[in-house]
Amino acid sequence: MTYSSSLAIGQRRYQRPNQNVVSFRRTDRTIGPISNTVILIVLACLLGLLYLTQVTKTNAFGYKIASLQAQQSQLQNENDNLEVASARAQSLNRVQTSSVAKSMTPVSPSGVVQ
Repeated sequence: MTYSSSLAIGQRRYQRPNQNVVSFRRTDRTIGPISNTVILIVLACLLGLLYLTQVTKTNAFGYKIASLQAQQSQLQNENDNLEVASARAQSLNRVQTSSVAKSMTPVSPSGVVQ
């Protein structure tokens, strides 16, 4: 028997008496149920991480907005206080230069009590 004929005999698919027959079938590979479960768990974890990332970013922006609003209210209070101080300073000048204040006579101490 030659080499090529021995290979041809190995490829025969008919059954001879007292021989085991092995048929070679090509099967499509599919993912098993355990692999499907593992893949779904990994995808769920990735989606959870994505969600947490977005929520964390939103919270960070919320904290920044809250701090800016607090700073705004502080500056508004400071501005109101400065406006009151400015009005007080201008009122002294207005009173001194008013016609009523000019018509008043200055009072000097007449005596000292002992």
